[in-house]
Amino acid sequence: MQATDQQPKILIVDGMALLFRAYFAQAYPRRLADGTPTNAIFGFLQYLFDAMTEFKPSHVLCCWDMGSKTFRSELYDGYKANRPDAPDDLVPQFSLVKDIVAALGIPNVGMPGYEADDCIGTLSTRLSSQGHVYVLSGDHDLLQLVSERIHVVIMKKGRSNYCVYDLDYLKEDKGLLPFQIVELKGLTGDTSDNYPGVKGIGEKTALKLLLEYENIDGILANLEGLSASVRKKIESDLEMLHLSRDLARIRLDAPVDCELTECLWTAPPDTAYEVFEKYRLTPLLKLIG
Repeated sequence: MQATDQQPKILIVDGMALLFRAYFAQAYPRRLADGTPTNAIFGFLQYLFDAMTEFKPSHVLCCWDMGSKTFRSELYDGYKANRPDAPDDLVPQFSLVKDIVAALGIPNVGMPGYEADDCIGTLSTRLSSQGHVYVLSGDHDLLQLVSERIHVVIMKKGRSNYCVYDLDYLKEDKGLLPFQIVELKGLTGDTSDNYPGVKGIGEKTALKLLLEYENIDGILANLEGLSASVRKKIESDLEMLHLSRDLARIRLDAPVDCELTECLWTAPPDTAYEVFEKYRLTPLLKLIG
């Protein structure tokens, strides 16, 4: 089902994903007179305005991570423990970018203890009852949210280069249904998020198992039908299998809220021009008029 002119089209932005992508894509060391770096913010806004031009949303909101400690790090102390600290010149841009997003009249949403993914999952599910949702990110974990009314837009290299996942394209590209994204992560783990899944089970084996048995519960109910090698691997790592699946699952009940009326996009308010001028970002406003 595609969005129509009569239905709201809601763009939910994975803020930190865009900001980090922008930081590493912006070679020019853009700074204010006092030395405050703005290169990542500049790139972030380019990505944001490109997407708004491409998808023409009627509503926009932005979700953010609110620190490294979440319920997942409580469940597994190795979760994302392999990630380096953010670059020193990116850190000051974390709060500044939110101020600029707010100046555009776009709500910033986040909740300590939860990841942006959980906020995105909660709000995309809730708002999809009122319109068609487009989630903008580079994070394939979000593909588990795809539904008839939730599309996940994965940013590719370069600007305005997207893969738009709906149910059909997810099945075509990944061979999976949305809920099987979580099952796959349970089996294989995630090196980026630093949880292991079942030791020795790679994506090829996991996909074969899911194609035959649908989900982890189906696999566990048919262990006797597996090869001795695969069965031994799974039985040896049952606890981590279940934990990895839990870590991979995006929560749809995060304690966040954003009503449709709060994220209506019209045009940048007059105050936005003052903020953009202060931070030397006014050239970007012509991208959205």
